Amino acid sequence: MNKESVNPARSLYYGFLSKMLVFTTATDRYDGVREALDAMIANPLDTNSGEALKEIREFIDAHGYAGLVEEYDEIFHNPERPVIRTTASFYHEGVESGRRLLEVRNFLAKTRIRRDEKRYKEPEDSAGFLMTFMHELIEMEMAGEESSQNIAHCLFAEVINPFLEDFLPNLYEHDRANAYASLAVVAYAFLEFERIYFQVPRPRPRELPVEQEGAGCEFTADLEAKRRESNRLKKVADSLVQSCSLEDAAPESGIEEV
Repeated sequence: MNKESVNPARSLYYGFLSKMLVFTTATDRYDGVREALDAMIANPLDTNSGEALKEIREFIDAHGYAGLVEEYDEIFHNPERPVIRTTASFYHEGVESGRRLLEVRNFLAKTRIRRDEKRYKEPEDSAGFLMTFMHELIEMEMAGEESSQNIAHCLFAEVINPFLEDFLPNLYEHDRANAYASLAVVAYAFLEFERIYFQVPRPRPRELPVEQEGAGCEFTADLEAKRRESNRLKKVADSLVQSCSLEDAAPESGIEEV
């Protein structure tokens, strides 16, 4: 795999996931999502993630971005029903603001990237911020900052890989998830690709915090059934290369540089 050639598309995927997962009240929070979807649908990672991308686009066509906002709030912020936790610390230790938050802050300290606290209210180990951070690291790498490569590898291996393995099943199984269930399929396919890119294995199953138990096996089995006829992700690198990075699809960063 020519890693340099796939980096623009990797940046596009992380930017798209950031747009979909960052919590913000900005009216332009989903600007660029439709354009990113069109680019990824043209060259999907595999058949089933391609279908999931189409499902998200169809949802937007039917309900608009307002429908995404409503679904997001139902899944993550509705105080009257169970919501999905979004931080790596919670999935690692069962508490917020734990060890994973400190680890992410340590990675940030090695870069000029900082969280803009005025625009970004969630902690640095939240799903949206992690996607944004990786997007920025890839952009820095493509600009010639080689030190970002090692930081990105460690961030993925130590935080993102185990976190998303636990987080995505809950997103997929949530009873109010529609477009976001499709997003989980896309994100999991991309997660598998990233494991190949970084040569990092899938984490071993472990006991989850009580609130999050029960979805993992069903989710994994369902996705495997959906993708049983798909080619291995190593064979789709060429398709990923054909995806183009779009300036308008850059994430709602909550990022500032020092």
